[in-house]
Amino acid sequence: MNNKFETPKKIIACLLIYSQFLVGCMTTGGQSNVIKAGPELSSTYEAKAVEIAYQGTKLDVIIPVFDPGLTGNEKSYKEEGIWPELRRAEANRFAYKLKQALDNTNVFGAVRVTPDKTASGDLYVLGKIIKSDGEDVKFDLNVIDISGKEWLDDTFNHEVQESFYENYRNNGKDPYEPIFIEAANDIVKVLKRRSNSELDNLKYIADLRFGASFNDVAFMEYMNTEGHYIKLISKPSDNDPMLQRVMAIRVREQLFVDSLQQNYTSFSQNMDDSYLRWQEASFTEKRLGEDAEMDGVIKTIGGVLLIGLAIVAAVSSGNNSNSYGTPDPLLSTAAVASGIAGAWMLSNSFKSHDEAEFHKAAIDELGESMNMELAPQVISFENETVELTGNIQEQFSQWRAFLKRIYEQEMTPTTEL
Repeated sequence: MNNKFETPKKIIACLLIYSQFLVGCMTTGGQSNVIKAGPELSSTYEAKAVEIAYQGTKLDVIIPVFDPGLTGNEKSYKEEGIWPELRRAEANRFAYKLKQALDNTNVFGAVRVTPDKTASGDLYVLGKIIKSDGEDVKFDLNVIDISGKEWLDDTFNHEVQESFYENYRNNGKDPYEPIFIEAANDIVKVLKRRSNSELDNLKYIADLRFGASFNDVAFMEYMNTEGHYIKLISKPSDNDPMLQRVMAIRVREQLFVDSLQQNYTSFSQNMDDSYLRWQEASFTEKRLGEDAEMDGVIKTIGGVLLIGLAIVAAVSSGNNSNSYGTPDPLLSTAAVASGIAGAWMLSNSFKSHDEAEFHKAAIDELGESMNMELAPQVISFENETVELTGNIQEQFSQWRAFLKRIYEQEMTPTTEL
């Protein structure tokens, strides 16, 4: 009987060995797979360089300060665990962190954080914070180019894992970092689907739209605005004096916005220590609160069940009385024991609920202390004081008004500023 199955087994074994031989030939036949260790071939490096390098038109990106996501109903803020000043600070920080992530892709031109979306650029990244509690972060992102065409409209989520804080190498790192990298990578993916001619036209439209903000009659004639987005229909001469004048003014605006970048950088760096501590403490308190809450639920259910068993045991002991009318001692003992255990578990469940409330209160306190610490900061700018989270937008508007005056003065040189 063994001989009956021996031959097929040998055939199968031979086939397997032969198939492995073929696979080995296939994997070692290509030159790129010959070298299994050591320095790679120069062609390998060249292939990687071609894959990574971006050779297209580099757009200038505007990231207005994020919408903090405040509903306006201040009474609900504390219930939702939202501290307005903390959230407003995050609105600045998130815009700056996304700027860093986009800068690190090396596929864009200048990436600038601005007080609002009126600044001049080629691509606009508009963000709105939905949630941020140290463990979960969520924001909406809408990416629109200067022509009005929408590139991306998506929501990004990230949950901080406990392992992040367990790894000592993450000390000083922002646990929210992955969400900004993910968002930046998604924007890059959309960018690479665009042709260079389309991107070049966007840069020209940006110049024309900036000019139209000073003289719409002179510049809107080069654009078709009847559709869902602006289309370039013609271009003024590069030597057009009006275009050259506007381009000189645009450089001044860009220099002004560039000077603001240091303010956003300083603000983010100054809040780093406190903010990272708040994130970790809030994460820890939230986890402890959840554990205590679950412990309370389990004890409550267990206590109710035990008390239920006590009632059943008490009823059964009455129904099983002996001839003298005395309840069964074993069932009576079980009823008392179950009742005591159930009462103990219920008592402890209430303690767990109290503990959960304590942790929730601790989170609120952390938020409130951060709320006070991150109140709007007054900073110096060109011998004047401006408020970063408030008056900086007003200052930017005033600067644009000043540029308008420059344009009008250059149009009529006899006018004095």
